[in-house]
Amino acid sequence: MADTENRSTHRVYEKEKLGEVQIADEVVAIIAGLAATEVEGVDSMAGNITNELVGKLGMKNLSKGVKVDVTEDHVSVDISLNIKYGYKIPEVSEKVQERVKNAIENMTGLMVLDVNVKIAGVNMDGGK
Repeated sequence: MADTENRSTHRVYEKEKLGEVQIADEVVAIIAGLAATEVEGVDSMAGNITNELVGKLGMKNLSKGVKVDVTEDHVSVDISLNIKYGYKIPEVSEKVQERVKNAIENMTGLMVLDVNVKIAGVNMDGGK
């Protein structure tokens, strides 16, 4: 458990008799990434070159392309996506924002302040 001591965590529940629940920031990022990829029109998550290389080596990073800032009871999310050709970017982005916000709030109890979506690319193979 020494490994988890170095990660950023946020206490979401504490009760003297039963203990406490802590959620690592990376868990919030994974929730956001999974929620975003469930939206129709999203091709994949976009990440930096390091994340791309790690992905090609077989170590799948579920939080690739997601940056979360967790403070007290609030979360801000920045997410980078590749979208499928033929889908309307504003509509897909709005659905991603709603899905990510709902997933984080329902699963963690934290309040999402904003979900910023960056379209990093368009996949020409995955059109409607």
